[in-house]
Amino acid sequence: MEPSALFSYSSKPGLRAGAFAPASYSRSTHQLQRQKPLFFPLPNPFPTRTRRPRFVAFVPRAASEVLDGGPSRSGGGGRRVYRQSQAVKGLPSVPVKEISSFVAPAGAFFAVTFVLWKVVERVLVPKPKYPTSAETGSSLPGMKWSFAPGTNLPAGNSFKIERETRQKLNEFAKELRSFRSVDMSGRNFGDDGLFFLAESLGYNQNAEEVNFSGNGITAVGLKALDDILQANTVLKTLNLSGNAIGDEGAKCLSDILMGNAGIQKLQLNSTGLGDEGAKAIAEMLKKNSTLRVLELNNNMIDYTGFASIAGALLENNAIRSIHINGNYGGPLGAASLAKGIEGNKSLRELHLHGNDIGNEGVRALMSGLSAHRGKITLLDIGNNDIGSKGAFHVAEFIKKTKSLLWLNLYMNDIGDEGAERIADALKLNRTITTIDLGGNNIHASGASAIASVLKDNSTITTLELGYNPIGPDGAKALCEVLKFHGKIETLKLGWCQIGPKGAEYIADCLKYNTTLSTLDLRANGLGDDGAICLARSLKIVNEALTSLDLGFNEIRDKGAFALAQALKANEDLAVTSLNLASNFLTKYGQVALTEARDHVYEMSEKEINIYF
Repeated sequence: MEPSALFSYSSKPGLRAGAFAPASYSRSTHQLQRQKPLFFPLPNPFPTRTRRPRFVAFVPRAASEVLDGGPSRSGGGGRRVYRQSQAVKGLPSVPVKEISSFVAPAGAFFAVTFVLWKVVERVLVPKPKYPTSAETGSSLPGMKWSFAPGTNLPAGNSFKIERETRQKLNEFAKELRSFRSVDMSGRNFGDDGLFFLAESLGYNQNAEEVNFSGNGITAVGLKALDDILQANTVLKTLNLSGNAIGDEGAKCLSDILMGNAGIQKLQLNSTGLGDEGAKAIAEMLKKNSTLRVLELNNNMIDYTGFASIAGALLENNAIRSIHINGNYGGPLGAASLAKGIEGNKSLRELHLHGNDIGNEGVRALMSGLSAHRGKITLLDIGNNDIGSKGAFHVAEFIKKTKSLLWLNLYMNDIGDEGAERIADALKLNRTITTIDLGGNNIHASGASAIASVLKDNSTITTLELGYNPIGPDGAKALCEVLKFHGKIETLKLGWCQIGPKGAEYIADCLKYNTTLSTLDLRANGLGDDGAICLARSLKIVNEALTSLDLGFNEIRDKGAFALAQALKANEDLAVTSLNLASNFLTKYGQVALTEARDHVYEMSEKEINIYF
């Protein structure tokens, strides 16, 4: 059996701690022989000052006995065990002369080398022209040092950014002094930038319209306009939309504008205004006599804010247009506003889109408008949850008004019943030129009622019926009238489900109609059959139609080829815009239409814009 190479823990001087003194085992003699040692004894260079450390090494027991000069007790094949030697012997003393003979020359060599290096450095390395940060006590002039973590880190980048920002602001300031209309929207210069530019506004003699929208301006930044706008009488339009000025900013701006005699249009859309901000603006309106247009769209104004504005309308005789779209007026807000409108003589345009006023709110509003001593020309009450009952009150106002030109009822729910009531009122009205009834759940019967109005009404020029499921029958009712009657110039029938059959009726109408210039037929599922029908009509002389929108109609190359041939065939074709976006055309259909466009230009120098 081979003896295991067991190790004993020894404290032999001359071996470093953790070192192993391996022994080789000979199978023929079964005796351990000591190999050449791995480490030599190291002399202590400081024998008089440093205490000699104890070195510990693991060595085989047999090896340690050979080093001690004694025979192994375990014999050739006995089992070896670990043992720790108790004897600690000191290192042999080293003569001082030996150490000094080695250390002295080495020290002299290092000293001479250091002196030579310093001499070369002074001779060859040039002295800097300017004092260093160590000499001046600061690495950058004007920079205050702090022991707080990170306060002294980025210097170059911040100065570079500041320099670039100042250059841009100087360019903006130059624009303010040079152009009549200046658009600085979305530059994100913030409050500091507005303070920088305010001086240019103070001495401005050119800019009449300034757009500061979307620049990260807050209520703090608006203080820069104090004393500036009071002195500036050239600026007419100020747009601060998209800046989170809130109620505090509205109060600050209102205080400034009370003494302003120049600004006629103020835009504060999407600025986070609430009832308090509306109240501050209302107080300004009571004293300001130059502001004509006020935009407060997409804010958070509730019915109390509406009531404040209504109170201001009773005292203000200068405001002409108020935009309060996308707020939270509700029925109560509409009722409050109606009282203010009733006593106001100057208001011409009222935009209340998206305020959820409902049937009750529209009833109160129409009552106030009917008693209005002024002349309302534009009324936007779209997206207000108005049903057929509300349409009745609108119809009554249509019958009475002698000034209304533009009426928007888009995205309500008046249905066929409401459409019929509106149609009856339009028969008695001779002022409205534009009416929007899109998205009101009107079907063929409602479309027929509207069409009947057009036989005798020559005032309406723009009719929007998009997003109503009138189908091919509704299209037929309209087209039969528009062939020879009415003065419709713009007809919008997008998303009306008229299909290829409805396209046939429209194509037939185009052969005879002489007033229609803009036709919107998007998303009606016309396909190639519908496009071919329209192409046949376009081949015939039509000097009125200039814009045709056929987007989202599943038209393929076959329909595109037919339209291309129509463009080439009719030399007197007036179409300048053809939209075929979001259809199923391949490059062949697109190439055919492009070649037709080029052909028309070569033959008549008429440009046709085709959109794919």
